[in-house]
Amino acid sequence: MQDAAPVLEARHIRRHFGAVVALADASLNLYPREVVGLVGDNGAGKSTLLKILSGIVAPSGGDIVIDSKTVLLRRAQDAMDAGIETVYQDLALVDTMSAYQNVYLGREELSPNPVARFFNLVDDKKMRARAREVLDALQVKVPSINVAVKGMSGGQRQCLAIARALLWGRRIVILDEPTAALGVRETGQVLEVIRDLRKHDVSVIIVSHNMQQLMSVADRITVMRLGRSIATRTVKDTEVNEIVGLITGAIPGDSPEALAQSAAQSAA
Repeated sequence: MQDAAPVLEARHIRRHFGAVVALADASLNLYPREVVGLVGDNGAGKSTLLKILSGIVAPSGGDIVIDSKTVLLRRAQDAMDAGIETVYQDLALVDTMSAYQNVYLGREELSPNPVARFFNLVDDKKMRARAREVLDALQVKVPSINVAVKGMSGGQRQCLAIARALLWGRRIVILDEPTAALGVRETGQVLEVIRDLRKHDVSVIIVSHNMQQLMSVADRITVMRLGRSIATRTVKDTEVNEIVGLITGAIPGDSPEALAQSAAQSAA
């Protein structure tokens, strides 16, 4: 599917919580400028894998490889340093702060003026300009970058959170149910922003229950069941019924040999 090497590989990830096996064998590949859907029923292990790739939870075994180098993600900062940004359902936005302030939340630019820097005063002008630049690049339309986000629609808030990832130079963005509770128009806006991330050399993993939306935006879909990655399908070569069958068990998952072959074909 891609000529380049994967930007991210999760290889045989395992995670135990005491006697509970949350992940038995989870693997996933993500290539440059690719959108991969991650699906599975409740309890399949999607959230645990997401947390591991985000540095929130440490794996009990397996390897995470970024740009052909094995990395250890012990905390969220490790994942961000590796170029991974995760946008959760709650978005981590502060309602009373403006759009540009939320984009820079926790990473504010200090004023170049030495006296102002001494008092930890921020460079509002620079932050406004850069936030506007990124939002324009993704064609995200918000009322104003100076308006508090509490006055924005759900779709605008979601797009703002995605834009924040681009601003900080993330090459890998993980989206957790990005269109949950959004209307049709807002959903369309968010999906268009996700598609546009490819133009900015960003690769995306989307965790979602909405098959139709995934089929419209993803290149490949990896299916998880009972803590294992059981199949990966190229969107153009599959259909919703097959993905649903894999999720429910009506269609058996691929053998380990077939999974390995699928990974090799993706790299070809």
